[in-house]
Parts: sequence; structure tokens; C-alpha cells
Amino acid sequence: MKNVTITVDDNVLEWARVEAARRGTSVSRMVGDFLAEMQRREDAYERAYLAWRTDERTWDARDTSAAARSVCFARTGDAA
Repeated sequence: MKNVTITVDDNVLEWARVEAARRGTSVSRMVGDFLAEMQRREDAYERAYLAWRTDERTWDARDTSAAARSVCFARTGDAA
């Protein structure tokens, strides 16, 4: 692990100290957990985006097959 020096407003640091104490942890751990969560979310978003970009399926709005119509009518409650 590496140490990092950050600069924050006094009122933010005071809030962080109180919040860390309330959670039973340290400001350092809270910041580290926050950054790790951001990394996980970003990685998950990137994976989902790449999966979407490489999806081989085609979505043709002009598809008027009976199956497509039945799905549309099922959503609206209309009869086919």
C-alpha cells in the first residue's frame, strides 16, 4: 500500500472524521474504500459498454413478424 496526501477544506475534514468515527473506521480507510468502489463501478461500466459494443445481434425496427407483433401487443394489452 502507498500513502497519499490530499487537501480538503477544514469543514470537509471535520465531517470525514466524525463520519469515520461513526462507522468505526478511519478517514484513510474511508477514502481508500471510496476509491476502490469507484474503480469497481468504472470497471463494471466499461465491461458492460464493451459487451454492448461487441453484441453481434441486430435489432431491426422494421421486423413485422408475428412474434414481434405479439411482443408489442403483450406490452400494450391490445389483442393481436
